[in-house]
Amino acid sequence: MRTGIRQRFLATLGMTHKNMEITELTLTQILKALEEKEFSEEELNSAYVKRAQVLNAGLNAYVTVLEPYEGIPAAIKDVIVTKDVKTTAGSKILENFLPPYSATVIDKLESHNVSVLGKTNCDEFAMGSSGENSAYGVTHNPWDTGKVPGGSSSGSAAAVSGDMCVFALGSDTGGSIRQPASFCGVVGLKPTYGLISRYGLIAYASSLDCVGPIAKSVEDAGQVLEWISGPDGKDSNCSKSFTFSREKIKDGIKGLRVGVPKEYLGEGLEEGVKETIKSALSKLESLGAELIYVDLPHSEYAIAAYYIIATSEASSNLARLDGIRFGGNRDLFGAEVKRRIMLGTFSLSVGYYDDYFARAAKVRTLIIKDFEKAFKKCDIIAGPVSPTVAWNIGAKVNDPLAMYLSDIYTVPANLAGIPGISVPAGFSDGLPVGLQFLGPKWSEEKLLQVAYNYEQSAEWNKQKPNLTVSP
Repeated sequence: MRTGIRQRFLATLGMTHKNMEITELTLTQILKALEEKEFSEEELNSAYVKRAQVLNAGLNAYVTVLEPYEGIPAAIKDVIVTKDVKTTAGSKILENFLPPYSATVIDKLESHNVSVLGKTNCDEFAMGSSGENSAYGVTHNPWDTGKVPGGSSSGSAAAVSGDMCVFALGSDTGGSIRQPASFCGVVGLKPTYGLISRYGLIAYASSLDCVGPIAKSVEDAGQVLEWISGPDGKDSNCSKSFTFSREKIKDGIKGLRVGVPKEYLGEGLEEGVKETIKSALSKLESLGAELIYVDLPHSEYAIAAYYIIATSEASSNLARLDGIRFGGNRDLFGAEVKRRIMLGTFSLSVGYYDDYFARAAKVRTLIIKDFEKAFKKCDIIAGPVSPTVAWNIGAKVNDPLAMYLSDIYTVPANLAGIPGISVPAGFSDGLPVGLQFLGPKWSEEKLLQVAYNYEQSAEWNKQKPNLTVSP
């Protein structure tokens, strides 16, 4: 960006030009700047390509970095197929896979002048909560490279957090957008199941998978959601009648009823995280919202039900990698993928189906009813995204059950098919903490409204990881 123009433009945004780089601007700010010709698309892409290439050596956020010269440079999780661009799903089985078509969400983004900057690292076939299960190495957290970034959309969250893209797409099966967004201090949105087409998403668990944005701000997330939502004849689960509009997200929240589940603030929640969430809830009150305590009594069974349903669907979906059409040697599956395939196959086997899968499906129904009952008392539910902040790389790799429990507050939304968003809420032990908002189905507008109002009230929301790229 030319120096004089850059200073004037940043001044219009209420910012000082000192230490402010083009890659730090939000999507909303970039769209305004391009419209006013403050810098060119080529300058924008050049800055992001350089930053992505330099920082990726330390963060391993990308599997593939491209060199676009026009459009808005976005990062795409490597489980979303892009035509003629290597798509690996974090697995050696697909290391040479060049899709002959693009996912619907990619086509929609390209129609809005968005370019693919690169494909981001992720836990293999989106199976993981830490970013440590990729065949292409561990992704590192930009706030502390010795910590995990969360998963499975690890690379997408790390890339947004490190200003290595304008925004990113991830996928969320049990919290895989919201949890890494929380750990990396960015915004992550899981939409209502059926709002965004899954065509071109490499399936993990088809009744749970959702594509969604990871962004630098709530407004950015709303813009991306507006671009990629809507009907698609290639996905029969995609709604033909509901589309998202972000027109009202800047309206106030006075009188909004915010439900606080008693189960989300109890045993297992780290003290620092609990205090941060309580402070955030007090902030919502000061903005005019009314806090109401609600019950989600079957949430304690959500993890067990989720891992039976998800792994059962995964064992079916991954059967296509039989070495005949799409994949090669099944011995190339990583340990976590093998573990989940075996668990799912067992749950569906003769003599065990009724005891495991059928029972998990009944629990899922009870969790849906819990939310329906709670939303009769409140408009939105608020609570933590994760019981902890990011942990040390390697700390939980040999304890799968401890890893699975990190999803305790996120999986219920996937089981119920409702939308959820993670918004930065502060810090504990110097690491980001995410505040989660959940809403009834198709309530994205209200969900983003409360998230936007909270975000704008936060004094700390301009803090960023200490990452530098030499001129």
